[in-house]
Amino acid sequence: MLKGPAVESFTLMFLQSWALCEPKGKTEDWGRFMGYAKASEGKSPGWVLPYGDSPLDHERVGHQFYLDMLYRAKRYVHIMTPYLILDAEMENALKYATSRGVEVLIILPGIPDKRVPYALAASHYRSLIEAGVKIYEYSPGFVHAKAFVSDDERAVVGTINLDYRSLMHHFECAAYMYGTECIADIEADVQNTLKSCQLVQLEKVSRFRRLLGYIMKILAPLM
Repeated sequence: MLKGPAVESFTLMFLQSWALCEPKGKTEDWGRFMGYAKASEGKSPGWVLPYGDSPLDHERVGHQFYLDMLYRAKRYVHIMTPYLILDAEMENALKYATSRGVEVLIILPGIPDKRVPYALAASHYRSLIEAGVKIYEYSPGFVHAKAFVSDDERAVVGTINLDYRSLMHHFECAAYMYGTECIADIEADVQNTLKSCQLVQLEKVSRFRRLLGYIMKILAPLM
């Protein structure tokens, strides 16, 4: 839950998206929806920066925030995402982090909602695991969280998956946190989820799944 002035940033993002669907020429008094977010009682440490990402401009904001966390990390980056369909830049950033001694850990679904994205994720496994990235699959079912947490001081929680559709083709939003108290809660959630996960071992990933993933790579930019 987000309280305080940062809420108005999400209100504005929603109103901007809503306005795209309005008939041309129609105007609204958006100001009547603003001014309700009040500062929280007391002063909380750290900063919260809400942000949005749009396919209508040339800025890949969500992509850049994730890359920034990987490049700044000193000890660890822990990731939860339902999909893993990476471009070369993101895959290289994950592997570069491990080469610097950073622990990179990714939690993915153990039971997919869609077969093709599930197979495409497996097509990255060998490259990432051999570079030192730890990949876990959530045994009870599907993981839908989209979270990055790093070094007990930075985190991103929002709607942005690690796939082309989220990073390049969709309207998305998230909150970047630095030095906030809830970062410890996000990391605790990762650790608690790990108790129900299995570490991926390449020899146990089915050949059919890997083969389907490699075949479908031609369509990866659409997913």
